[in-house]
Amino acid sequence: MDEKRLNKIRIVLFAAAVLCIIIGIANGSMEDVLIKAIKICAECIGLG
Repeated sequence: MDEKRLNKIRIVLFAAAVLCIIIGIANGSMEDVLIKAIKICAECIGLG
């Protein structure tokens, strides 16, 4: 693959990732993930 094509693929993948993050934040998934992460961390250190 040539460098220009590879750069275009990288840009498209980056844009898709940013779009997915924005959609996840907009539909409230960020709060769910944060709550699950807090629960897992609490269990790992013996608080849960």
